[in-house]
Amino acid sequence: MELNIKNETSKLKAVIMGTAINNGPTPSVEEAYDPKSLEHILAGTYPKEPDMVHEMNCFKQVLDKYGVTVYQPEMIENYNQIFTRDIGFVIDDVFIKSNILPDRERELDAIQYIIDQINPQKVVRPPVEVHIEGGDVMLWKDYIFIGTYKGSDYKDYITARTNLEGVQYIRDLFPNKKIKEFDLIKSKIEARDNALHLDCCFQPVGDTKAIIYKRGFREEADYLFLLNLFGKENLFHITRKEMYKMNSNVFSIDSNVVVSEKKFSRLNSWLRSNGFIVEEIPYAEIAKQEGLLRCSTLPLIREQKFV
Repeated sequence: MELNIKNETSKLKAVIMGTAINNGPTPSVEEAYDPKSLEHILAGTYPKEPDMVHEMNCFKQVLDKYGVTVYQPEMIENYNQIFTRDIGFVIDDVFIKSNILPDRERELDAIQYIIDQINPQKVVRPPVEVHIEGGDVMLWKDYIFIGTYKGSDYKDYITARTNLEGVQYIRDLFPNKKIKEFDLIKSKIEARDNALHLDCCFQPVGDTKAIIYKRGFREEADYLFLLNLFGKENLFHITRKEMYKMNSNVFSIDSNVVVSEKKFSRLNSWLRSNGFIVEEIPYAEIAKQEGLLRCSTLPLIREQKFV
């Protein structure tokens, strides 16, 4: 398999999509990985497997409609395998295995049959001190954007998924790319103030535009960098509530095709007014786990690089 991922939005040819089948029981409070899941566990509103399976089937139908080759993980009994973006990612023609939370190592094993189809010299695994997850890694032109957390209390935050060693690892692996890290706001207890990954507060769409949540960045300078890079007229600013609902976590199938949650009415209207085809699907139940459409995908091949 010849991997090719140079941006977030070129025509998608092949992707690993998660699965909600055999998802297991509602986690205990102690098992919650993020504050949004915890909130729904405590409220008794944690999503049910049939609802999540339905939502993912709707997503797969859209991918099938556009001729995308969809791979899925091998089944693990009673285990959450929805968020494949966490466990690996592709830059150019290199597959990078994430150093994820130890409890989730089995998820990597479940996609090994796909990794086995890739040239072994193009598959890397960072050393153990390097933490990095796909939701924090974003490609745009000659940039690699990386979400991180620079607080001295990094080790105390289960929501801090990519460390500065992770940023340096990518810098060393791709010396010809421009690496820009963003210090993200984190919370263990309030999902409305927690950017679990970079794609929870920012994501490019098309060739020139992006969705952004200003308060997702700990340093205003990081937000201003993106404002200057994209231009204010090309940014769709989402609110705290929209960030909580995961409005920045849509998914591009092509430079003019975006899959979005059907309730994102303000965002979807903006996308259409800017010439995008918006494929609306239900995904609000999966969103209760602080992940949405981008989180559920691990793109392997996009057709080309836009200029």
